[in-house]
Amino acid sequence: MTALEEYFGSLLDGRIRACDKMKRVSEILLERLASPGVYHFDADIAARHIGFIEDVCRQPTGQARPLKLELFQKARLEAIFGFVDDNGMRQCQEVLTIEGRKNGKTTEASAVELDVLINDGEVAPQIYNVATQREQARLGFDACDRMRLFSPLLKKHIKKRASDLYYPANKGIIKALASNTNSLDGLDTHCGVIDELAAIKNRDLYDLIKQSMLARRQPLLFCNTTNGFVRGSIFDAQYEYAEKWLKGEAENDRFLAFIYELDSAEEWDDPEAWIKANPGLGTIKRTDMLAANVQKAKDDPAFKPTVMVKDFNIKQTADSAWLRFEDTVSGVAELGDYRFDYAIGGFDAADTTDLNAATALCMRPGDDKIYRRSMYWIPESVLKDEDKTGNRRGRDSAPYRLWIDQGWMRTCPGNKCDKHIFLDWFRELKYSDELYVMYIGYDPWHVDDSLLADFRGEFGPNAMIPVRQGVISLSQPMKDTKADLQAKRVVFDSPIDQWCLINTTIRTDVNGNIQPVKTSDRTQRIDGTAAYLCAYKVLRDKAGEYINMNEEAE
Repeated sequence: MTALEEYFGSLLDGRIRACDKMKRVSEILLERLASPGVYHFDADIAARHIGFIEDVCRQPTGQARPLKLELFQKARLEAIFGFVDDNGMRQCQEVLTIEGRKNGKTTEASAVELDVLINDGEVAPQIYNVATQREQARLGFDACDRMRLFSPLLKKHIKKRASDLYYPANKGIIKALASNTNSLDGLDTHCGVIDELAAIKNRDLYDLIKQSMLARRQPLLFCNTTNGFVRGSIFDAQYEYAEKWLKGEAENDRFLAFIYELDSAEEWDDPEAWIKANPGLGTIKRTDMLAANVQKAKDDPAFKPTVMVKDFNIKQTADSAWLRFEDTVSGVAELGDYRFDYAIGGFDAADTTDLNAATALCMRPGDDKIYRRSMYWIPESVLKDEDKTGNRRGRDSAPYRLWIDQGWMRTCPGNKCDKHIFLDWFRELKYSDELYVMYIGYDPWHVDDSLLADFRGEFGPNAMIPVRQGVISLSQPMKDTKADLQAKRVVFDSPIDQWCLINTTIRTDVNGNIQPVKTSDRTQRIDGTAAYLCAYKVLRDKAGEYINMNEEAE
């Protein structure tokens, strides 16, 4: 029996406890094994790669012992290397592995790098360790170098040069690369290893390495990671793609995903469930150390998000975040079928090239949910400047162009947005959608008298309500909004709404009052949250009048 059959069969029949995603990938792989098509399983080819790793490679730390792969590692490597076509060319060209920390990811990836350098039949293979920071990229490279030093055979045949490891027999190299996009252009990558994908804030590195493999016969993009605190990143995009692949919504027979995670956050203190996110638990990763982390998280709630993310792969937001990731997910829904007569508005205006946001909140009799519609704007010059510089990351590492194409965002001519965009949008709601905005909350710091006069001329002399941006005005609305989101009472459909909520961090004073703050990372925009809080504060203050108007409309 192959390791693939033993391990993935054990996940399916319950001998090894597994999350739903790993059960699904087990079904996919065992089906491929049972019903070969263009690709079939070649046990000899799989054994060649696993044999090289176990016979030649050494542990990069400790006593330089031979590298003994665990069953789950052998099974995954058989899935990656064993399925080939009639010419022996590999089916798998991209693999995403998400598992808890300390399950041997870096050691396994380093062994794969050495294997494909020597043992893959390629001419002049280029293997790269890629990360945003050079220090991170060097981790995998240094592990490869230590394996080389600890193995007499590898040390004899692989040479250490100033910037790479060199194998003269086929002129192949292993090299560490950081996010200098100029140096990444023009690569001819055979194997790219991206360690800790969740730490990468934009997809530029991933796209460049992926594109650099097009001329290779059987390239391999090897992504290993735990979950992370950076939301809206390439990690989230790849995770969502993997989910679609597992569901059959993305047809890609060259892709494999191994996602080890808890099925729900409630399982975090159940020792029987821990192996779902930690396949090396008890062999590579110490159970007692994980138990100690869980206990510390129970005693110190500030430590819990780290344990949830790094040990169990449950998505979280930043350590100082206002909301948990799952709080923001619960509100996303399609709003196309909802119709309302009255709304409370709010907007957040930027004086320079920042994001601008407006929102309208609606409720209806007999329904405690708050329904949100939003629009965002950015100066056109910002995107043009990005085009001129050749920056492929996207403004703020966010898919602004995609959001514009999808209708969630608009551009303003020039290098700043005329603040009449807010008035125009609320008029659009009034005349095109027949949604009348009764009151509009705004930050008075960014609005002049002439704009206020125009708003009052359109919506009435008492329509504009100033909302000061401090703890006195915002602390209770923020606490109430968090409770509403956790109770799934806020419904919205814009991905930018969710992005801004995720980005929002808080400052707490000595009395426990809170207010939103922008982090030092200016790519973490919170303008949509500010617009929502302006509207929400007014909605609460004018609740009686708003409810009466809605009841009369009914």
